Amino acid sequence: MKLSKALSPLEDLRLAIGFGLIPTVKAVLRNPTLLFRPVMLSRVFMKQIWTPFGEGIDKSSRADKVKIMQHAYGKVLDIGAGHGHAVNYLEKARASAYIAVEPNELMHAEIRTRANAAGYTEAKGTLTILSCGAEEVEKILQAVDHVDTVISILTICSIPKPRENLTGLIRQVLKPGGQVLYYEHVQSPLSDVAWWQALWSPIWAVWFDGCRMDRPTHIWMKEMVDVDAHGKEVGMWKEQEMWGKEGEEMEHLFWHQSGRFVKHDEV
Repeated sequence: MKLSKALSPLEDLRLAIGFGLIPTVKAVLRNPTLLFRPVMLSRVFMKQIWTPFGEGIDKSSRADKVKIMQHAYGKVLDIGAGHGHAVNYLEKARASAYIAVEPNELMHAEIRTRANAAGYTEAKGTLTILSCGAEEVEKILQAVDHVDTVISILTICSIPKPRENLTGLIRQVLKPGGQVLYYEHVQSPLSDVAWWQALWSPIWAVWFDGCRMDRPTHIWMKEMVDVDAHGKEVGMWKEQEMWGKEGEEMEHLFWHQSGRFVKHDEV
């Protein structure tokens, strides 16, 4: 792997610190208890950097999002909604409700603004914003029951126990016959690239709210299992397809995969 590509995260870290450090320091000066609340401190920092980063990432991934989001229908659950960019890709005639799961409450105002502009509102019952993570399945079920579509856009990289939590979410929240749509950066199949991903991940996670670049999300999705009425593990999917990002080099530390997975009707 070329050294220039291996060290490419340094520029993103420089930009993130430039965007977020001073506003975060000011927040700490206003509320020193943030120093003893590392999760909240990380979310304050993430709020500051996600406006410039989120817009740029949305623009660069627009074609990928259009390709997966054209399949979204019914009640759509967006795990790790961020600023709610995904709502812009929903077809209102097909997607009856938008449910944004975002544990960082500092992001909620942006989600609401984008969702309202797209025609989804809390007053009409077509918008729900949940202050929890994808791993908090019971809270999600209490609020929305079951959904038709689960979307994950650059989110699974930061879920605490991704394989376990994602499986639980899909087993319990996604309707039989429902679908998962995702666009994620994942562990590279190239051993040298994967080595650098593993090296960078702990550092990257500190500055980007737990995000790791070394997770084989596409493999976890493919291998996901459900449990039938007899307690036997069975494959989760009746249909599945995966594809890469057009024109993306294999040596990219943020190597992307997209997919559409349709859950079995019955188990």
